[in-house]
Amino acid sequence: MGVSWEESVTYSINAIYLLFSAYLVFVMQIGFAMICAGSVRAKNAMNIMLTNVVDAVVGSISFYLFGFAFAYGTSNPFIGTHLFALSHIPNATYDYAFFLYQWAFAIAVTGITSGSIAERTQFSAYLVFSFFLSGFVYPVVAHWLWSSSGWLSPNSTHLFLGSGAIDFAGSGVVHLVGAVAGLWGSIIEGPRTGRFDSLGRPMPLRGHSATLVVLGTFLLWFGWFGFNPGSFDKILVAYPGTSDQGNWTSVGRTAVTTILAGSTAGIVTLFGRRLLVGHWDAMDACNGLLGGFVAITSGCSVVEPWAAIICGFVSAWVLIGLNIVALKLNYDDPLEAAQLHGGCGTWGLLFTGLFAKEEFVIQVYNCGEIGVSRPYGVLLGGGWGLFGAQVIEILTIFGWVSVTMGPIFYALQKLEILRIPVNEEVTGLDISCHGGYAYAQENYHLRLYGDYMPIQHALS
Repeated sequence: MGVSWEESVTYSINAIYLLFSAYLVFVMQIGFAMICAGSVRAKNAMNIMLTNVVDAVVGSISFYLFGFAFAYGTSNPFIGTHLFALSHIPNATYDYAFFLYQWAFAIAVTGITSGSIAERTQFSAYLVFSFFLSGFVYPVVAHWLWSSSGWLSPNSTHLFLGSGAIDFAGSGVVHLVGAVAGLWGSIIEGPRTGRFDSLGRPMPLRGHSATLVVLGTFLLWFGWFGFNPGSFDKILVAYPGTSDQGNWTSVGRTAVTTILAGSTAGIVTLFGRRLLVGHWDAMDACNGLLGGFVAITSGCSVVEPWAAIICGFVSAWVLIGLNIVALKLNYDDPLEAAQLHGGCGTWGLLFTGLFAKEEFVIQVYNCGEIGVSRPYGVLLGGGWGLFGAQVIEILTIFGWVSVTMGPIFYALQKLEILRIPVNEEVTGLDISCHGGYAYAQENYHLRLYGDYMPIQHALS
């Protein structure tokens, strides 16, 4: 029996929407690259740009060969299937558009990790951890939460704690995974040379271009409209018993909650840091904005807009507080990636367990089916089932990434292929590893702390 005209049109519209969303998420790679480049010193700009390219190209091959099968295989609820992904697409459940969208998420994870270990990591190490992270570590977590056969999935037939964990677009699956991997990489490598003095006091190693950071932030903002609203992989899904609600209305609400959380976090971080350091800093506003986006990513589809403002407000203080703690512990993360993606991602998962609205949960995960009851936000009277599942997701992700990526970074360090030698780090990775600066420099060379000096003196 052939496909009806109506079914063909519906499939076409859903496919176009999903493909467009995948393109938006891929635009975030440009945003990552610009933020990374602007946040490091000029002598390392070429290196960090190349690592962003490597994250994407290596992750593409790894996710195609292995990652997609681990994420969406159905052999068991813990690790999907071990067969090559190329034998699984297209099939009756997943097509190429779905694969492309999931690929865009997979390569975003490695970009988060790369930021944490910037400015002191050997290029070959990126090749190793990018392949392993996007081909195995991240896909297993994606299987737990996003596959219908995953043990934590809210779409599973056997809901964990009667609820499953809600991580709609990946506060945990994407951001927390990348952050925990970066955390271990940064701890094992140690801080950059000159980041802390002999007494453990932090020394400023400011990035060289606020312009690139702001540009990257706006590109990430743009891409987040594919990241969050795009996670409705089917736009034409009507809810039974209604004439005015369907996924198309949930998509709009998801975009609005994303905007409100990010904007609130951005302005609160800007003013909060102004009170602490005494001046206005564009970097603070940009990082705060991104922290709000990360936090709302989990519950963007199941919370009211007013709750998104609360999400952004708290995420700003989570970021500010974790950055203070990081300096106290002599932890060095050039892009604040572990604090931003890890801390705000964790808060976002807890926030969903507190503020998820039952009506929206049923819309998103049961297509608005009448007569269905599900656990929802604790503060809205929904019991502890959902909140408990969110806590379990946080603990499980931290444990899984730690026992997989921690040994990888440790082995790379022991093999002396993780951190570059100190003299090369001081000179700059662009000169020591890539044959020249990212920018035309004739008579000047960037010193360790960012000041200019004659190149003859710098190389003496």
